[in-house]
Amino acid sequence: MKRKSFDELTFADDGMFQTVMKDPQISAELVERLLGVRVKQVEYPELEKAIEPYYTSHGVRLDVYLKDENKVIDVELQSYPQKALGKRMRYYQSMVDCDCLMKGQPYTKLKESYILFICKFDPFQDDNKRGYGLPRYTFQNICAENNSVNLDDKTLKVVYNASAYKSVEDPKVRALLRFIQTDEPGEDDFSKRLSEFVAKVKENEKFRKEFANMNLHDFDIMTEAKEEGIQEKAIENALTLIRDYNALPEVAAEKMGAPLDKVLEALNHPSPAN
Repeated sequence: MKRKSFDELTFADDGMFQTVMKDPQISAELVERLLGVRVKQVEYPELEKAIEPYYTSHGVRLDVYLKDENKVIDVELQSYPQKALGKRMRYYQSMVDCDCLMKGQPYTKLKESYILFICKFDPFQDDNKRGYGLPRYTFQNICAENNSVNLDDKTLKVVYNASAYKSVEDPKVRALLRFIQTDEPGEDDFSKRLSEFVAKVKENEKFRKEFANMNLHDFDIMTEAKEEGIQEKAIENALTLIRDYNALPEVAAEKMGAPLDKVLEALNHPSPAN
């Protein structure tokens, strides 16, 4: 994965997405289009809101976190596949609930909660690794024995597959997903506004200077994948020195730049291929 230059950034890229969504009107309109709910007055759009309720728990960093008087909405945009999307959404939901309910308050005080993921790929696949092809996946807690029975927990999880924008019936939703997927605003007024906002952000020298230091998710993933690949190759080379040349594990690990504990683990628990 090649890190984009500043001028190559689109609305769908981390950093740019969060900056544009800082505008309350834009955030509210995007949510209204994709969820069909009105956000009467955005209390605050928090960019990359960190929720860490307990020092021993795994905190989350939300892309865009909106509130009004009776609902909370987490909006995430994913440009590349990530593992365990369902469990990720489950955990985000739990953290949002913890953030909304103060100690001692009754459960009736919990606001309506929406977790919205916008993906530039089909996030759900069948057993043959083929995407189901739906442009929208909506999840609610209903009774397995009788689908007319709703748990009524006031939560909704929606995942959009922007790559399937052509099959969307609603023209406004189709236009927005098309813009997210292709970076082409077309004739849609809202998409044009988003595109113009992106252009203005690119003219902002302060943002341009900060871009190099931004903790962009795609760059993090690229770096992590590269480091994992390098480490895996180093461990493999160390094992070759040990098995073929009778090198001591400590020496082989040092020579190949591999973590000694990982080398020892591989020696004690070889993969089936070995």
